[in-house]
Amino acid sequence: MELVDLLRWLHVIGASVLLGTGAGIAFFMLMAHRSGDAHAVAHTAGVVVIADMIFTASAVVIQPITGLWLAHELGWSLTEGWIVLSLALYVLTGAFWLPVVWIQTRLRDLARAAVAANQPLPPRHYRLFRIWFACGFPAFFAVMGILWLMLMRPDVVLPF
Repeated sequence: MELVDLLRWLHVIGASVLLGTGAGIAFFMLMAHRSGDAHAVAHTAGVVVIADMIFTASAVVIQPITGLWLAHELGWSLTEGWIVLSLALYVLTGAFWLPVVWIQTRLRDLARAAVAANQPLPPRHYRLFRIWFACGFPAFFAVMGILWLMLMRPDVVLPF
């Protein structure tokens, strides 16, 4: 296997992990939240926090490394419009993902506290969940945009 093929494969795996883990986490968190069951939320959010740290965080680190290395090996300029736009969307995704990680941890902790006190989920849980949910949309669509740019490599003319 050539280096370029290996880098391309690792880059695609990383992109798949970002999209797949993000979609999976969103689905399971939404289902647990909709149940209103503090036990279900505590368990699901606990697993989600672990999954995000193992899978998403790893892919977040691997993506720029493999992408930059691949661009270098293929002789692509990092100033090509589709690459600049991909990197901008990557930063946008991160701007929404970082607060989501913190919120997921808080949701887990609030649910665990509710379970320990034999109480329902507190109002703060519902407020944080709405923010978490809202942050998911721009991050998801940004990742979808990155994947499209990666595959199509369109001729993007930048205004600067």
